[in-house]
Amino acid sequence: MKENITVAMLAELVDGEVIGDGEVLVGNFVSLETAGEGDITFLVKAGDQDLLTSTKAGAVIVHRKVEVESPATLIKVDDAYLAAAKIHTFLLEDEFSPEGIHRSAFVGEGCQISSEVTIKALVSIGNRVVIGPRTRIESGVAIGDDVTIGEDCLLKANVTIADGSQLGNGVTIHSGTVIGSDGYGYATDKMGFHYKRPQVGTVRVDDNVEIGANSCVDRATYGLTWIKSGAKIDNLVQIAHNVVVGENSLIVSQVGISGSTSLGRNVVMGGKAAAVGHLQIGDGVMIAGGSGVLSNLSAGAVVGGIPARPIKQWRKSVVLTTKLPEMQKDIRALKKSVEELAGKN
Repeated sequence: MKENITVAMLAELVDGEVIGDGEVLVGNFVSLETAGEGDITFLVKAGDQDLLTSTKAGAVIVHRKVEVESPATLIKVDDAYLAAAKIHTFLLEDEFSPEGIHRSAFVGEGCQISSEVTIKALVSIGNRVVIGPRTRIESGVAIGDDVTIGEDCLLKANVTIADGSQLGNGVTIHSGTVIGSDGYGYATDKMGFHYKRPQVGTVRVDDNVEIGANSCVDRATYGLTWIKSGAKIDNLVQIAHNVVVGENSLIVSQVGISGSTSLGRNVVMGGKAAAVGHLQIGDGVMIAGGSGVLSNLSAGAVVGGIPARPIKQWRKSVVLTTKLPEMQKDIRALKKSVEELAGKN
């Protein structure tokens, strides 16, 4: 972790404007409520601006429109949340110091492993594996045969990278996740017995992808399951065989994407959303949490519900659903009135 960095240096990192003493030294990123001398923090909610007048922080990142006076040095930016993410990441970055391969790790034959790596205890590496420089592999990771892992990757404890999988540069995979498990494919005969379809494809994970804990990315039946660059996948996500996740897409926890569905760039799938197989979901689509996608979606669509439909339409249906008990009473009363009128005639 970096220490004693001037506010001016951090402001330059995010194209920010310094209000106050730019030579103030900071090194610890904390919340606005708990910040003290030497700390840097940020303000996003407009309702919290009063905290700026009494904060003990060394520096606060704020939106350019904020005009509240503060004893702290301010860094004014266009997007305080984004700037906070960049600065916090910068402060936590350590210069990589390779530790080499632990004596208890197993390395197969024909491997090409950079001398600038850290491979912790009880890692198992198969045959013909390639691992690039500045990659860190933590304890208990299992890597199959013919795997390629790029530069600056981080594999947390107990990750599994199955045979033939390809990881680009700057990939982070959190504990318990499995890359390259068999896809779910069976043929059923007339007697109801299920016969497994061999899953002989691979998985490709491009640069700067991050995958959370206990998620699964299945290998393709044939060809490729592909997670494209910059995609961020949460914990407990299921990516089925032959799925394509487009660049910079966000896949939130408990999402399930069925086989051969393709997502475009910058798609967002909220928690517990699901998509059936063989769909085309266009660039920039946003899918509300808990939704079920049953048909193709055009670029830019914003949808929710089961089946997923335009978000305004879904919201109206949700509101109407809450009124059903009241509407039922009105219908019964109306029916009774009609029956009474009919009886009088």
